[in-house]
Amino acid sequence: MKFSENWLRELVTIDADRAALVHALTMSGLEVEEVTPLGDGLDGVVVAEIVAATKHPEADRLQVCTVDAGQGAPLQIVCGAPNARVGIRVPLAMVGATLPGGIQIKAAKLRGVESFGMLCSAKELGIDADASGLLELPSDAPVGKTLAEYLGLPDASIELKITPNRPDVLGLQGLAHDVAALFGSRVEAIGATDAAVTIDTAREVKLEAGADAPRYLGRVIEGVDAKARSPLWLAERLRRAGIRPISAIVDITQYVMLELGHPLHAFDNDTLTGAVVVRHAAEGERLKLLDGNEAKLDASFVVIADDARPLAVAGIMGGFDSRVTDATQNIFLEAAHFAPSAIMGRARKLGLHTDASHRFERGVDPALPKRAIERATQLLLEIAGGKAGPVTVAERPEDLREHAPVMLRHARLRRVLGIDVAASEVARIFVALGMGVVEVADGWRITPPTSRFDIEREEDLIEEVARIHGYERIPTHVPAGEIALRAEPEARLTEMALRDQLAARGYFEAVTLSFVNADLLRTWGVDRDAVALANPLSADLAVMRTSLLPGLVEALRHNRARQQDRVRLFEVARSFHATGAAPDEIGRVAVVASGGARAEQWGEPSRPVDFFDLKGDLDALIAHTGEPSRWSVDATDLPSWLHPGRGARVLRDGQAAGYLGALHPALAKALDLGPDVHVMELALEPLLARRLPSAAAVARFPAVRRDIAVELPEEVSWAAVEAAVRGALGDVLKEIRLFDRYAGKGIDEGRKSLAMGLILQDASRTLTDDDADARVADAVGALEKTCKARLRG
Repeated sequence: MKFSENWLRELVTIDADRAALVHALTMSGLEVEEVTPLGDGLDGVVVAEIVAATKHPEADRLQVCTVDAGQGAPLQIVCGAPNARVGIRVPLAMVGATLPGGIQIKAAKLRGVESFGMLCSAKELGIDADASGLLELPSDAPVGKTLAEYLGLPDASIELKITPNRPDVLGLQGLAHDVAALFGSRVEAIGATDAAVTIDTAREVKLEAGADAPRYLGRVIEGVDAKARSPLWLAERLRRAGIRPISAIVDITQYVMLELGHPLHAFDNDTLTGAVVVRHAAEGERLKLLDGNEAKLDASFVVIADDARPLAVAGIMGGFDSRVTDATQNIFLEAAHFAPSAIMGRARKLGLHTDASHRFERGVDPALPKRAIERATQLLLEIAGGKAGPVTVAERPEDLREHAPVMLRHARLRRVLGIDVAASEVARIFVALGMGVVEVADGWRITPPTSRFDIEREEDLIEEVARIHGYERIPTHVPAGEIALRAEPEARLTEMALRDQLAARGYFEAVTLSFVNADLLRTWGVDRDAVALANPLSADLAVMRTSLLPGLVEALRHNRARQQDRVRLFEVARSFHATGAAPDEIGRVAVVASGGARAEQWGEPSRPVDFFDLKGDLDALIAHTGEPSRWSVDATDLPSWLHPGRGARVLRDGQAAGYLGALHPALAKALDLGPDVHVMELALEPLLARRLPSAAAVARFPAVRRDIAVELPEEVSWAAVEAAVRGALGDVLKEIRLFDRYAGKGIDEGRKSLAMGLILQDASRTLTDDDADARVADAVGALEKTCKARLRG
């Protein structure tokens, strides 16, 4: 929100300079984003009139102007502005003046013609960004008067960053109450009186939108001069608030919005048919807006309509066909109250953000419409003329919010703030903020004004005291006391330990959004039980993710599109599933990798990452749990997004815990990825559980190694082989090492050869050769029985 500092100072006495005002506003929670000084250093700039203008003899774009500056004799000025013409009054920088940009005005010759001064644009004077031509002043501007005095300069345009809970300060009147409380002054009442009703013309108003539009006021004003120009004081206040003056009628509605914080709209009354109806839009109803664009509406929008058509999107923007033009003679002026929920998000659906929607979606004082329409009427009659009809009021009192008193206990205030604020100071603060104050035995009963939607409980009142009294006046104390340290369970790993493991293996941690595009989930085939957002930020962020992989692969694709050939990312986060009254959140860890298996180097030949690289990363993670024997992989029941021949299901105690492998070729093609993208996603909880380490005596007897090679069917997995050997040998088998796999000449088709080393050790004695041979025979027998294997010679 932007406003003129001088305007604010007219509404409330501020016994402080600009720097102190800015500091006080920021410290009270109304952050000042920017202060733009206006009109500093305009000494020597006066109002002047061009009384004659001739073409420069040596330049087509220059004119030689004769200017009356109220100095007695006229001055000759060479000017190149396109709007320089006889009869206009403009700013003149006299010889010797220094403009805000550092330009020093001297007598000079331009193409051989003498010039004694400079006619100025608003930008050259530092009061606006317009540099298209000379700043044209009203025709009654007093010639010879200093420009600063005439325009009420110097001034400053101050821009505040208003938090959503403070819509009351989106008008100067509401802001003035905060300033009065900060500086111990009082707010000057705005001199608005009820306009004299001199005609009987009125238009019926019907409320058909229920609680979404509980109050609507309208008034017909006939005989207005739509071509009337706004007076200088009004136009300057709008300009310094960042609003370009257009016409008196439009400017007055904008001015009242800035002054009181309540948006208004004026219709050309002669374009309306029958009653004004406030209703919900029909599904698919269309309306051409003031900006020329056509809005397609649905039933979630509230519209202002007549008996024939929609006229405006309530709380957002008026319609093009009912707008006020230079030909308008009679207007219908509206001021309404709309529920914030009825406006919230609607402007964004139309690709708009207007001053009206900015206010209504945060909440506008429901008591303001009457005051706003009377204030606007007063200004319209003064500036544009006309005759006012009676105000038509339609309202649903049962849907208008009433503020209940809130108790504030003195003891609670002291306990929360840690200081004792005097009772008189507390009462002064709330009175200055426009609240009703009644002292009771242990504190105060505070009734907030209808504009303060944020005051609901005792803590809200304590916050008001803290920010007005001054956060910097509250001493800082280090909390005293002892905090009990929570012991980390030894039987559980931390997520940080998991992150450390993956980082140590060359992966970079990524953080992706929990919101994804619903089409992306459908492409992966993981859109089942997706949680849809009621009010998404955009169509690309419409649902909650059911898997980490779609978002993580998008991050990989983003990196590869930027010439990153080798990408290795991981994420530890949660997925969301609509399986009950509230979405289920499941902790997961996901990994994606593409490009070379090793970073570029000379020690070994380069090769692309493959399934076994990710399998090695999985083995490292499950080894960290201390129970690798509880984990296994198989190639059954794979999801549709995984390559059927290069993927695996990960199991813990026989229960599925995740998947790993290459992306399915069809999915990789749909995502515009190559065949080298490998992924892994695991449930988080099984990875965090670990077996407590226990001490064991160092073996007293040596181990024995026996190597065997067996031939078995191709479809038999290594997991089945390992399980058979371990089941046959029991505790005597300390380790089993697979060191060779062979298929080809000498091996029947459909079969393979696996060579493995068996590390055997007994805790009570040294194993003899006979013992070792017997154990090998037991292992081979188990393999023959369960895996259809036979020992190779």
